[in-house]
Amino acid sequence: MKSNIYKELGISEKVYEFGEEILKGLKERFEKIDENAEINQLKVLKAMQENKVSEACLLGTTGYGYNDIGREKLEQVYASVFHTEDALVRPQITCGTHALALALMSNLRPGDILFSPVGKPYDTLEEVIGIRDSRGSLKEYGIGYVQTDLLPDGSFDIDNIRKVLEENDRIRLVTIQRSKGYQTRPTLSVERIGALIGFIKSIRSDVICMVDNCYGEFVETIEPTDLGADMVVGSLIKNPGGGLAPIGGYIAGTKECVENAAFRLTSPGLGKEVGASLGILPQFYQGLFLAPTVTASALKGAIFAANIYEKLGFDVLPNGSEDRYDIIQAVTFGKPEGVIAFCEGIQSAAPVDSFVSPEPWDMPGYDAQVIMAAGAFVSGSSIELSADGPIKEPYSVFFQGGLTWPHAKLGILKTLQRLVDKGIVVI
Repeated sequence: MKSNIYKELGISEKVYEFGEEILKGLKERFEKIDENAEINQLKVLKAMQENKVSEACLLGTTGYGYNDIGREKLEQVYASVFHTEDALVRPQITCGTHALALALMSNLRPGDILFSPVGKPYDTLEEVIGIRDSRGSLKEYGIGYVQTDLLPDGSFDIDNIRKVLEENDRIRLVTIQRSKGYQTRPTLSVERIGALIGFIKSIRSDVICMVDNCYGEFVETIEPTDLGADMVVGSLIKNPGGGLAPIGGYIAGTKECVENAAFRLTSPGLGKEVGASLGILPQFYQGLFLAPTVTASALKGAIFAANIYEKLGFDVLPNGSEDRYDIIQAVTFGKPEGVIAFCEGIQSAAPVDSFVSPEPWDMPGYDAQVIMAAGAFVSGSSIELSADGPIKEPYSVFFQGGLTWPHAKLGILKTLQRLVDKGIVVI
């Protein structure tokens, strides 16, 4: 019986049966996810074929990286996938925060103002912007920042957005965070992002609209650049790396925005012409090729988690029946013990370091201790099975990833088992 192997992995019969009962109601949801994955898979394949990806593209370069055909072709593929004029896809971009900082710092100048119409950005961007003082922030370079918060129902504060745009003629760039981050607001659908961009452009057609696309790629069959975004920015150790990319980030958008970012990444006068790809291109190409189906597995895990914990009476965001616009699932426990136990369960399901126990720590870029669980093949990869959360009220954990659906399923069952074993949950 299938339940026997789960028992060998520490899942009690009661927890296993609880999970199986939840899964009975998810068949149609999972079929829709598979349908979207099929469309996105064909979209990626079409981009690779149209750009004539060859075996020579996988070889890489050293040194300066001049005439790196694999690197250049990969960036053409990304531009095709996101339907943009250009793209910058580099291992020299160290993470998602770095990619966002690069896009901002290269397209803003002293005296400009950055505007967020969707509330406070992700925690690590606070120091990039200068909301929290940090060396080298936008604030230090004389770049201002304003924001409008979402309304209590999660909708855009249209009147205040209009007012800010009309009263601040120095606004140069608008940043829109697609995913919720460590917040309990809704993730934004591509359709909602497109409507917001259309509204902004109707007032100020000159501003650059940038979307933080982290965790959202390939969840839907369209991307924000299909509906007016000038730039989308993300990390390759999230969705588009497909679990194979060991590092890297991307910026896809208008030629001017991407060129500005390239000159900031390397140096004025060099731009995209340098930056050796070393031996990393096969992982970048194959990771992108696998990304749609890997993202689908992560989505199934998120929906499974939502339905498990909603059934148990916890606040979950999104809820068990809502449409999905990113791979993140938030569960609010109301106390730190729940967050810690959940992360312990995820860690115990990992293929790497399953025997260690995650603990909260003072992680750089955050204003509270953070606990992270990720026994991953790529360190810190959040497209792999992972969970994390700040140890502060309302004590929510944020679950994401799972390179395969069976692994995501096991991870969620392990979290439930840990909570049951600690007496936090009774089933």
